[in-house]
Amino acid sequence: MPTIVLVHGAFADSSSWNGVIAHLKRRGYPVIAVANPLRGVQKDAAYVRSIVDTVSGPVVMAAHSYGGSVMTEAADGASNVKALVYCASLSPDVGESVAELTVKFPGSQLGTSIKMVPIPLDDGGTAMEQYIHQDKFPAVFAADVDPDTAELMAVTQRPPTEAAQRESVTRAAWKMIPSWALITTQDLGIPPDLQRFMAERAGSTVVEIDASHAVAVSQPGPVADLIDTAARATAR
Repeated sequence: MPTIVLVHGAFADSSSWNGVIAHLKRRGYPVIAVANPLRGVQKDAAYVRSIVDTVSGPVVMAAHSYGGSVMTEAADGASNVKALVYCASLSPDVGESVAELTVKFPGSQLGTSIKMVPIPLDDGGTAMEQYIHQDKFPAVFAADVDPDTAELMAVTQRPPTEAAQRESVTRAAWKMIPSWALITTQDLGIPPDLQRFMAERAGSTVVEIDASHAVAVSQPGPVADLIDTAARATAR
């Protein structure tokens, strides 16, 4: 069976896949949930690719949100990656960034929900990290998640750098690797119309689900089902 490599997105961490992991493990899949650094597309992709390269057998990659940009870059040229699964995710083309894509269609409420926090750099400079205001997090990011869980997610969110949102991808793995897309119709982070546009452009097999942006938390079963579908469709 292929190893499933999961790539979380911004404002989340690997634990956001816990429910999906449980479903996949019950089906016998080996799973790696990568700790996406959220520092920049190129750096993050290099790290994720280093993990993928340690897997000796076939790999199916699945990504959420910003993680889709990282996966799109990281999977290009990886001969063991057999399928890509975009879950409420971005699948940019070469030269596109998160910041550019999320305003391409109306509906995202992330732009008005972000708090910028300066952080020091090793060279003495300063960068900016992004957080979703905790009081806005449940409605914008996790509207169909249990309220107590959504509150915990707001507190434990992992911030991306502003640079990660503005850095463009230089490769587009979906041009060579078959892809699937889970489109979340109640998404206030990545508008559903944007998800549809990217999925159609990539030639992805599409499943739509009535869910918020945090679909891996709120509805892990359908997410695992789609990953399983992709794995079976590309098995050799």
